[in-house]
Amino acid sequence: MTDTATIEALRREAQPLAQDEHYSQLLEQIGDASLVLLGEATHGTREFYRLRAEISKRLIVEAGFDAIAVEADWPDALRVSRYVQHGATPDTTPDAALSGFQRFPQWMWRNTEIVSLIEWMRAHNAHVPQPGQRIGFYGLDLYSLHASMDAVIAYLDKEDPVAARRARERYACMNHPSPDPQHYGYAAAYGLRPDCEDELVRQLREMNAEAALYWSTPGGAVPDELFYAQQNARVAKNAETYYRAMFQRGDASWNIRDTHMADTLHALRTHLSRRASRKPARIIVWAHNSHLGDARATEMGEGGQLNLGQLVRQNYPPGEAFILGFTTHAGFVTAATEWDSVAELKPVVPSRIDSIERVMHAVGIGIGDFLLPVTGNATVQARLPREKLERAIGVIYRPDTERQSHYFHADVARQFDALIHVDRSNAVQPLERSALWHGEELPETYPSGL
Repeated sequence: MTDTATIEALRREAQPLAQDEHYSQLLEQIGDASLVLLGEATHGTREFYRLRAEISKRLIVEAGFDAIAVEADWPDALRVSRYVQHGATPDTTPDAALSGFQRFPQWMWRNTEIVSLIEWMRAHNAHVPQPGQRIGFYGLDLYSLHASMDAVIAYLDKEDPVAARRARERYACMNHPSPDPQHYGYAAAYGLRPDCEDELVRQLREMNAEAALYWSTPGGAVPDELFYAQQNARVAKNAETYYRAMFQRGDASWNIRDTHMADTLHALRTHLSRRASRKPARIIVWAHNSHLGDARATEMGEGGQLNLGQLVRQNYPPGEAFILGFTTHAGFVTAATEWDSVAELKPVVPSRIDSIERVMHAVGIGIGDFLLPVTGNATVQARLPREKLERAIGVIYRPDTERQSHYFHADVARQFDALIHVDRSNAVQPLERSALWHGEELPETYPSGL
């Protein structure tokens, strides 16, 4: 258990959120960072979504940030981006713009907090006359294997029918009786069928070569639609590798996924910088703490895992990136019990006595939810306990095996630049509520824009 002197020292450094409703102290700590990584300790906590949205709005309005990039699939997020940027899309409501998110877990993006955010983004962009300077919403993940291949072909059908035929021939290699790409990955990993890596690499190289023609022109920028198709080709290639790696031992699939997210972030930043003729583009990233908190400060990192936060810190100069982590002690969360099962409203077990969450709970007594600056604060750096357990709740939550399923050792002083603690948190509300999503919370008014 952490000693009283440490708790009191940390409490003196804590900045109560109730006294800084507009997060001015956080923005001061972020400073000139052009990559702001906003984490979450669960994939289903209302306050994490709401806080990240409010922080993002201030960064967009006051610091000129260009985009929000999220832990979501590229094609589905791009549909949202077209909507908020007033682009070419048949979608006329937030619900329609979010309808691409059909894969488990829907509630991560089809929830009332995201509806509010994209309504705000669309309204903000209505006052930006230049389309190239409107704020976008982009996906960093790689699960959309088939949707991304379809998007590449759809683009080429319009721009180059001959190239579209080549793409169809290459992607035909991925034909499989099951639509689940894991079945392809299993068969290819165990030699039950040839893998398709070479074909998908050829397609990506062809898209890259087309984009390079624009890069070769002084001051040239790749057209948006070509860039979007190029990223879909990258998703397809990396997703194929990922699904084969799922059946290998070790951390290969995790590392492929987070490396893909880092590469996509870099490509997006480069594209936006050229499009708007400003360097560097400024991007806000939303993802789980486990992806954004520097993996080198965790037991997973010691075992060979890397993650997006680590790669960002390694790939950019000091001060270019700022990583904000979130913690909670108890409350409710939206999560499933098994993969591909329905969303449930689940109570969050109070944090373990040997966890960093319990330390933060003790710090917050008497001051409520708070921001704790870490980087640059000598007192916090010296006082934050090292190698405490840290809780991570993803899309699945199993309270009965919580220690084994959801806790790992970490040094938060090296993981994050700052922490926000929400002591008692509430579940994010899905747009589609199952019979198991009910309990302690009162229903909220459905967004007026739907």
